[in-house]
Parts: sequence; structure tokens; C-alpha cells
Amino acid sequence: MNMNQHKMADGHSAAPKARYIMIGGFLGAGKTTAIGQLARLLTGQGLRVGLITNDQGRDLADTAMLRTQGFATEEIPGGCFCCRFNSLVEATSKLTAQNRPEVFIAEPVGSCTDLVATVTYPLRRLYGEDFIVAPVSVLMDPIRALRVFGLEKGGNFSEKVLYIYNKQIEEADLVIISKSDLMDETRLKTLRDAVAAKFPRKEIMAVSARTGKNLEAWWARITSEEQAAGQAMEVDYEIYADGEARLGWLNATMQLASNQPFDANVFLKQAAGEVQKRLRVREAEVAHLKMTLSPDRSLLGEIAAVNLVRNDFVPELSWELEGPVTGGQLIVNLRAEAAPEVLGLVVREAFEVTAKAFPGLNATLDHLEHFRPGKPSPTHRFQAA
Repeated sequence: MNMNQHKMADGHSAAPKARYIMIGGFLGAGKTTAIGQLARLLTGQGLRVGLITNDQGRDLADTAMLRTQGFATEEIPGGCFCCRFNSLVEATSKLTAQNRPEVFIAEPVGSCTDLVATVTYPLRRLYGEDFIVAPVSVLMDPIRALRVFGLEKGGNFSEKVLYIYNKQIEEADLVIISKSDLMDETRLKTLRDAVAAKFPRKEIMAVSARTGKNLEAWWARITSEEQAAGQAMEVDYEIYADGEARLGWLNATMQLASNQPFDANVFLKQAAGEVQKRLRVREAEVAHLKMTLSPDRSLLGEIAAVNLVRNDFVPELSWELEGPVTGGQLIVNLRAEAAPEVLGLVVREAFEVTAKAFPGLNATLDHLEHFRPGKPSPTHRFQAA
């Protein structure tokens, strides 16, 4: 019998259980890139894969990027998995109706924690006949992590935001240092030692999506093992809520139209640079800026995407369009420790300036929302699996 199958009361094998893999971590840690790579690997092995993205608002750049790559993807807006647990279960049902995934990969909101007690333990206890829950992976951007642990200087967040960051690591089954190609072995060892000292007995793996370092070893763990039973960590929900509320959240969609072809890759980098410049002036630490541009009448795989994960970093293109375009839909997701109305002003100013640099280009704002996340109120919270 297949290792994922379970038996019904009459002794016959029921449908195989689906594997539920959750890849979490703070904003800008590289979760979406990792999920895309894992989904491609599993699809290449002949497995059916369903992806679930999550956000406090709507219009996610992550969802656009994953769908453009051809993956069946459901988006859960309006709150984190813990507060939208029933929606998470409904999303698995929708994906099952489409193509009966054998593996679900879920990406929680980057500002959320306590996901073991509020998501994986409830799945195990309430839907154990349907899912095998994999060990929970939490990704860390190594440069951000060095600053959080006080090992290097640079832009950082306030203490209550860092409370969330540390709690994410505390509940991880696997602590994944992503983007490990960004630093040498000495700095990497310094970070490993700091994590191990603060969180003893944690399993730590350093990986790189760019070079492929240790990806296979990580994939092997979360595609073959089951989350071990244990006790959930303690969380002060007042501090947690205050930490989330210190982060401003902005989602926007724009329609770009030009009377002459323009380079969308250049446009995205310039727009990201203008946003970055204005955040620096206001000393607003960016957690993550992500923008995608899907050209009009685009084909599968056609998308441009830019990321900014720190105020002192260079905006990077993770996906590029091969040639000029005359228009398309732009999605902007910005999270920073700043008042939401400041983020709204920054984005409006940045795109007004950027559009003027491209003759004949008009940028029409279709939708913009900016807010602070509300206090988390989990649907379920189980201390034990």
C-alpha cells in the first residue's frame, strides 16, 4: 500500500492522503521563490500540486507569479491562515475539485506566527484522515537575520515586530537560511551559531535557490517526513497584535498603457527605486516590496517581477520580459514599518515620477488599499497535535 494511503473501517484502502507542506518565514525571506521551485520539482516527478497563497489584503503579486508559471493556485485574502482556517480548508477543496492535488504547498502571511498551534495541529486533529502534515519550514533572509540577532549593523524593526520574527523561528521544525549565496562561510557560521544559541536543538539548513545549494536535502525532508507531535509554544497575543499593527500594508493594481513600446523591466526597477528613495527619507524600514507586471494578452510564463527586501538593498528583477510591451496590469505589494497613509503617498508619488520618464505611458490606478493588520483571532488553537 502506498505510504500516503489509509484504511477505511471495512479494511479497504481509501484515497491517498494529500501532503500539506507549509513554508513560512518573515516578509522578504524568499518563500515564493522556494515554493515555485519545489512545485516545479514535484510536477516534474508526475505529482499533482496545488498552491495556496495568503495575505491580509487582496491582489497578491505572489499569486500572479505562481499562476503565470502554470500552477493551480488559490488565494486566501483578508487575514492569515490562523484566522481564516475554514477558508484554508475550502481552498484545498477547490483545488481538489480542479485536479485532485497529491501535494498542497501553502505560503502563510510573512507577518504571522503561531501557525503550528492554529493551522498544522488543527489540520492533524480535525482532518487527519485527509492530510499528512509535513514539518514546518521557516525561512530567514541571512542579512536581515544578522541584523535581527545584533551581529551586524543596518536597518531593523522595532522590538514588537522582532517579537514576531523570533516567534516564527521558535516554532519552526526546520529553520532554513535562504539566499545563503549572499554571504561567505564565516558569516554563515556566525549566523548559524547565533540561531543555535538562542533556539537550542533547532535543525538549521542553509540553502540557495540561485545556486541550488542544499535544496534537494530540504525537499527530501518535507516531501517524505511528517511533523512530529509536540507542545505548541506560548505566544503573547497582545505583543503579537501590536507588532503586526506597526507594519503598514499596501496593495494596489494599476493598468499601464503606452502609445509606443517600452521596457517593462526598466520601468519596474525605476519604480521600485523611487519607492525606496521615499521610504529612506521617511526612515520607514521596508519589510518587502514586490511588484509584478503582466503584459496585455500575455502567454504562460510572461511576467516581470521586482523585489526589494531592505532599505539599503538594490531592487532585483526575479522575472524579466524578453521584449518591449505597450501595456499590462501592474500589481504592487508593499509592507513597511510606517503609517499606511504614508505608504499610499509614497506609491502614488513614485509612480507619477516613473511614468513621466516613459513618453506616452499612462499609469491608471485601478485599486489601492492601505491599512494596518488587525489583532489575530485564530479559528482554532491546539496546544498539542
